[in-house]
Amino acid sequence: MMKGLIFLLNRLIYALAVFVMLLTVPSLSLTFFEQKVDTPVKAEIYETAENNADQEDKTIEIVEEFEKTSIEEPKLIKIYNVSTDKVMVIDFEEYLKGVVASEMPAEFNIEALKAQGVTARTYLLYRLKKYPDGHPDHPGAPLCTSTHCQVWSSKESLIASHSEEWYENYWGKIEEAVNSTKGQILVYEGKIIEPLFHSTSGGRTENSEDVFSTSVPYLKSVESPYESDAPKLHASVKISIDEFIKKLKSSYGKLDSSKNNLSEKIKLGEVSEGGKIKTIYVDGTEITGREIRTIFNLNSTNFSFIQSGNEIEIVTTGYGHGVGMSQWGAEGMAGKGYGYLDILKHYFTNINIAKIK
Repeated sequence: MMKGLIFLLNRLIYALAVFVMLLTVPSLSLTFFEQKVDTPVKAEIYETAENNADQEDKTIEIVEEFEKTSIEEPKLIKIYNVSTDKVMVIDFEEYLKGVVASEMPAEFNIEALKAQGVTARTYLLYRLKKYPDGHPDHPGAPLCTSTHCQVWSSKESLIASHSEEWYENYWGKIEEAVNSTKGQILVYEGKIIEPLFHSTSGGRTENSEDVFSTSVPYLKSVESPYESDAPKLHASVKISIDEFIKKLKSSYGKLDSSKNNLSEKIKLGEVSEGGKIKTIYVDGTEITGREIRTIFNLNSTNFSFIQSGNEIEIVTTGYGHGVGMSQWGAEGMAGKGYGYLDILKHYFTNINIAKIK
């Protein structure tokens, strides 16, 4: 009798849980476009790992032995310098120092800088292998010095943009990050990977196929909880409704949208595993999140619209495409005591660390 009552009680609890879940499912589409009249808008604050006990005990395997590889590190490499419009020849390791100093704040934890150093070395060798005769966009060299590849600045440029004091305080740290990880690269099933990275994921990184259409086994969505100090974790863009509609119509033709019906005309489409907007519908027209990001110059595709009177505020979370390693996430992990190997093996799924000659 008692077992029967317990079984019945469990069934009732399960049914109630399912009912509650079904009630909460539509909330995403309902809150995607909100209308506010005089209430000030405050972006949702991301719950950091400090407030999430489940994250505190998370451990990631540390690789203590490196796989051996027959790849040799070249002494000199060719890089297309965007600022001078010329191909330059530079020392392999010196180039990496310029990349680490340009792509990540030198104030970051040394373990985060080491992770960036290994990532930069891997990316460089990947490009050298893929474009031995030069990239189609800059035929004289496989890489360039801009965000098209990975940013590089000379030591002189870095001092000019910072100060002599910056050089004295941080250049040794940059050198340590590169020198202490000398020869280390990331591989998947014995092959060099393309280690993408970005500034801030907003709490979870993206599957490569949700952003670039191609599924890559080591570029999978993972949690990135330690980003609370990222300066662009949350941002917003305000625009008049007339300008908002004008921009959409200029790209997608006639749309039956106005101030009075805008909230009805914009519908949420598909959302990625990382929480970014893949598609929305405006008056039945499908628009990708990446297109919306470009049109309104947004920090990321994790956005929502808030209408207030004659104005729309577009609130964003995260900064960048969201694939691969989050740089502010790496800094956050390092601050929590994780080493650079932990960081790399967290953000790049099922990779190994190899050491080149």
